[in-house]
Amino acid sequence: MFELKPTQLKGCFELQPKVFEDTRGRFVKVFHAQAFKAHGLESNFVEEYYSVSNNNVVRGMHFQLPPMDHVKVVYCVQGAVLDVVTDLRVGSPTYGRSTVIELSSVKVNSLYIPKGMAHGFCSLCDNSVMVYKVSSAYSPEQDAGILWNSVGVEWPTRQAILSERDQTFTPLDRFVSPFSYE
Repeated sequence: MFELKPTQLKGCFELQPKVFEDTRGRFVKVFHAQAFKAHGLESNFVEEYYSVSNNNVVRGMHFQLPPMDHVKVVYCVQGAVLDVVTDLRVGSPTYGRSTVIELSSVKVNSLYIPKGMAHGFCSLCDNSVMVYKVSSAYSPEQDAGILWNSVGVEWPTRQAILSERDQTFTPLDRFVSPFSYE
């Protein structure tokens, strides 16, 4: 079904599905519950949504606090993004470290993000469409984030376009994490 590629963050994986192409175009299966279960990955997703972002838009670094924390699977169906995941699990050997992966409609890859990690991305072109599957429903009370430029990543833009909310998050070095490494 797909190739599972570990990242430097334990439990976070790049997923590379099989791509079927012919003269009509392309067919990609992005999710298969039994294949996820066979790899020990969460397969019960309760919400799915998408965002459309223009070039230099940075969204992140987002997560939900317990008890509404969730696993995410993200992928880009149009355009390209530089995707960033930061480990917020206290006791993790990679606590505070980030992994960076380009997701694009050309690569047709996705990213599996376990609970306890912040997620964000920078759109590398206009009209990048990102799809998100999550294992718990959106909860405004548990919706949180850390400051995008505090995670030690060299973002691909010097002119980031951010929401007011994303500009006000606490920097990583001042964030008190409720997540623990299991």
